Amino acid sequence: MTKSYDHIVIGAGHNGLTAAAYLAKAGGRVLVLEARDAIGGASATAEIAPGYKVSTCAHLLNQLHPRVAKDLGLASHGLKFAGTDLPTTVLGASGAVLRAQGDNVEGAISPADRAKYAAFRKKLLKFSKRLQPMLLTTPPRLLNRDFKQNMDLLKLGWAIRSLGRTDMREFLRVAGMNVYDLVRDDFESDLVQVLFANDAVLGTSMGPRSPGTVLTLLYRLTGEIAGRQGALALPQGGMGAVADALAAAATKAGAEIRTAAPVARILIENDRAVGVVLSSGEEIRAGHILSNADPRTTFVKLVGARHLDAGFQRDVTKIRTKGMAAKLNLALDSLPAFTGLNQSDLAGRVILSESIEQIENAFNPAKYGEYSPTPLIELTIPSVADPSLTGPGKHVLSAIVQYAPYHLKAGWDAAREDFLKTIMARLENFAPGIGKQVVASQLLTPLDLEREYGLPGGHWHHGELAIDQLLMLRPVAAASRYEGPIAGLYLCGAGAHPGGGVMGAAGHNAARTVLEARKSGEKAA
Repeated sequence: MTKSYDHIVIGAGHNGLTAAAYLAKAGGRVLVLEARDAIGGASATAEIAPGYKVSTCAHLLNQLHPRVAKDLGLASHGLKFAGTDLPTTVLGASGAVLRAQGDNVEGAISPADRAKYAAFRKKLLKFSKRLQPMLLTTPPRLLNRDFKQNMDLLKLGWAIRSLGRTDMREFLRVAGMNVYDLVRDDFESDLVQVLFANDAVLGTSMGPRSPGTVLTLLYRLTGEIAGRQGALALPQGGMGAVADALAAAATKAGAEIRTAAPVARILIENDRAVGVVLSSGEEIRAGHILSNADPRTTFVKLVGARHLDAGFQRDVTKIRTKGMAAKLNLALDSLPAFTGLNQSDLAGRVILSESIEQIENAFNPAKYGEYSPTPLIELTIPSVADPSLTGPGKHVLSAIVQYAPYHLKAGWDAAREDFLKTIMARLENFAPGIGKQVVASQLLTPLDLEREYGLPGGHWHHGELAIDQLLMLRPVAAASRYEGPIAGLYLCGAGAHPGGGVMGAAGHNAARTVLEARKSGEKAA
């Protein structure tokens, strides 16, 4: 007998779990189907060696939306932090060190740069603050007769206008700039430039000189943790703790979550999504289908070309998803010694780069299908602040490594070991002897991120965060409001507005869209 639900959510990543929790709280019968054996997607904690647990993909929390955390009671469902408002340390050439936390900065920075650092950062936060309301707003359609939709667009414009004439002009001047020009105009100190450049390019397929990198920096700074905008936090137990709390909220509200249940296709009848078929052949029906998978997988693979307009299919297949970041996780038998750093530095975030030019030079080979010989590295050693991840005296290191292009000339299966040696050689430059401390390693290339976590092209955001793939153009114009050309089928993942990052906004917005559709008179199948 075919089972039926009000809502089926494809994928138990954090956005899928968020959507499921909201729909279940509203009284819906909700089923979440996850292809992998574990929930969380890229927000996961796993053991990479006996007794060593680490956040396998995403490793810091900076964008979990406070509305989502509050509405779903994530604190009451076990979400705790081993650290909030973490410091960031930039380690450069010859042991040069810059330490930054909030508006405070010290170390390798000129007096002139120190004097204007806080004002520069506050300006960026002020600009990002004006963008925050759009995170939980369904993108409007341009030239739409719907007054409410046009008002949403006007509200965004008014938020920018409310900056005042001087700041509004400055916002419009810098928003489309590259981060290289922005920070070079204001700062002379290499490591200050690295600090802002890292956050502008992290997880993108862009270098510091790429147009639009100031916009990605502002996007990142929209996040708030514990009431502090732009702060970084370390969930106790790793990033999997976020997914666990979301799953607990969803199941308490009545949602059912099934793992090891890959969806083979979405059932379409009379141009409407009415259910799914699992790889096992099991058929399950529902009034609404929400897909946490990327748009290309959702429409081209699960729906199929025969149900799509040729123009829509073309637009979806052109979404840019060129991943450039790899993830390295190390199990260590002791705490590594980074030149110039102390243990309190290692309790936060550490960026390894000598200059903004070095980051741009690291990006250059990736344009031609080669990985960087001197990659940009952002790392944490979460076990310093959260000993529960390892045994006494043991540690885990989590590093995001750029640049590593998805389309590697040599092929990732052939080049994996050489790239690992390159990363380890880079780490040795900053932490001599670290190689001898390694008990086990896990390297996830962009190809691995696609294969194991369903990230298209290994791209965290299911699509580049660029001006042509944001707001009413994300993922494409005809699917920018979560529901595309197939009635009853909604996107709820990172490929939808507002994008990736462990935020939960896309899941929240998609669930609201479904509930509004029901409220306006739509009947579940």
